[in-house]
Amino acid sequence: MDDVDGWRAELEEKRAEKDDFFAEHPQSPIPPAEREDFEGLSYFDPDPDYRVSADVTVHDDPDIALLETTAGGEMRYLRTATLSVELPSAGPDADPVDTDLAGYRQEGAEGETLFVPFRDKTTGQQTYAGGRYIELSADRTLETGDKIVVDFNLAYTPFCAYSEAFDCPLPPEENWLEVAIPAGERDD
Repeated sequence: MDDVDGWRAELEEKRAEKDDFFAEHPQSPIPPAEREDFEGLSYFDPDPDYRVSADVTVHDDPDIALLETTAGGEMRYLRTATLSVELPSAGPDADPVDTDLAGYRQEGAEGETLFVPFRDKTTGQQTYAGGRYIELSADRTLETGDKIVVDFNLAYTPFCAYSEAFDCPLPPEENWLEVAIPAGERDD
């Protein structure tokens, strides 16, 4: 990445906008009675090592994936792509870890946004026990062989972590990572 300072400034701006939304917006997941005391979300420090390039494999005839939800139900998604990434692993001398992540689109949804729910070794310890999400938007329709940036610094906690009024899909086992991803939103 060439412009780390620009990337960091843009990331910090997005985080500030999200904190404002959570504190003030009528659709905030923070219950209204708790918004006055809301001081902002917690984040891992920005780390460009967790902004990685993924090789894309598009599934022309996507499988249906039934994702369990926090309220005990299921949501129907289509497994539209596989993202192959190389992730940093713990320790300065540790080798990177190659892994695949499934990218989904809710059945019936329009658009090209990929929904990537995941768990990692921080889940339930430093991050929300239900996992975190990333949403990836490409500037065009993805094809097999394309590359897309997966920035784990944008990983976020689903709204159901803040209010039982929300029912959120849980990351399926195929997106349970065997490494820690100390990037994005975290628990206090």
